[in-house]
Amino acid sequence: MILSPERLQRFARHIVLPEVGGAGQVALAEAHVVLVGCGGIGSPALQYLAAAGIGRLTLIDDDTVDVSNLQRQTVYSPSDIGKPKAEAAAEWVRRFDLGLEILPCVTRLGGDNAAGILAGASVVLDGCDNFATRLLVSDTCVELGIPLTSAAVGRFQGQVANFAGHRTDQACYRCFVGDAFDAQDCDTCAADGVLGAMVGMVGTFAAMHAMRVLLTGKAALGDPQFGTLHLIDGMAPSMRALRIAKDPGCRACGVQALAPS
Repeated sequence: MILSPERLQRFARHIVLPEVGGAGQVALAEAHVVLVGCGGIGSPALQYLAAAGIGRLTLIDDDTVDVSNLQRQTVYSPSDIGKPKAEAAAEWVRRFDLGLEILPCVTRLGGDNAAGILAGASVVLDGCDNFATRLLVSDTCVELGIPLTSAAVGRFQGQVANFAGHRTDQACYRCFVGDAFDAQDCDTCAADGVLGAMVGMVGTFAAMHAMRVLLTGKAALGDPQFGTLHLIDGMAPSMRALRIAKDPGCRACGVQALAPS
């Protein structure tokens, strides 16, 4: 791919970075990111993925915009209330940059459609709000051999990690949380609250982490740090990193799961 003069000018601040450069910007332009969840994490993540020039974006969300979302979901305005989030977010991208390919999917991921929707992604960025979907997304990424950027937030805390569970030496998200959370049983922002700026911090950090995956082998920023969980404490404030070990018995990516059939 050759970037046009207009695109070169638009992304000049990326290209001048030795850690990104022209080759890195081309890699971003050729990438396909699937964003699961267009809410608190997905909104700022989407804005910076689009600003980075990710060439193709698939947006998955079955929810509609509510007035309570406007406190933190920054791609929406009052005129979007009642609209499907995926479609309203796609409209924001189109207004922002007509040079990007955008596909909204107003649907809920399930075992019957996840593989078909996620197939072909360069990376999946999961910012959904329940463990069942997170585990489904992770398991599907392992099955399809797709890297996963996983992000979550609650109150004043957030976490972001890249996973490559399809690799024999790397953990998946299920290795981290186990099998106990397959039900729709996690805390929600509606019940516990969340600081708007906190989801902005987590969402943009997740976008940067996804870019690290996309730039692997293309630019110096391409260090995906697979299996490293970044814990962000907005109250302290502080950040620390933990290594997640692969679980040999993991039903998604363990020895038996990845063994040739």
